[in-house]
Amino acid sequence: MPVKIRLQRHGKKGKPFYWIIAADVRAKRDGKYLEKIGIYNPNTNPATIELDVDGAVKWLQNGAQPTDTARAILSYKGALLKNHLAGGVRKGALTEDQAEEKFKTWLDEKEGAVTSKEESLSKAQEDAKKKALEAEKEVNSKRLASAAEAETAANEAEATEEVAEGTEAEATEASTEENKEA
Repeated sequence: MPVKIRLQRHGKKGKPFYWIIAADVRAKRDGKYLEKIGIYNPNTNPATIELDVDGAVKWLQNGAQPTDTARAILSYKGALLKNHLAGGVRKGALTEDQAEEKFKTWLDEKEGAVTSKEESLSKAQEDAKKKALEAEKEVNSKRLASAAEAETAANEAEATEEVAEGTEAEATEASTEENKEA
């Protein structure tokens, strides 16, 4: 029975969530599987991957073939490296301790790279928030300035109306006085 390590889709439309599984080649994509090895969530940044590395290595040693995407995920998490090192131990090229030391060194380097990426993403997100806040402050200040200009224009209009009313009242008074004199 040929076995593949592949992804099984879960989640809802537009928000995929995958299980990493070992399944018979003849089984449907979302059908029966032999073992769940991990999960993969591409919706987060960086993508969330939880993998049972030892379980994946066990299936790889038993002849399971990963699909292209599953191979990339296994490589990213170090399952393929651990399988390679286990092959070196079986052949006698490495001891168990040397293989474990190489794997831990690789894991530390990988963890550092992932941490630096997360930090850069969070810094970029903070910078974007700061720029948005500055732009919003600028828009608010322009809005307040235009409101103040409109208020002063309204005050000036009222003043000119009062002046116009005053001159109009004087004109009516003058005309009434002229009428009285005549």
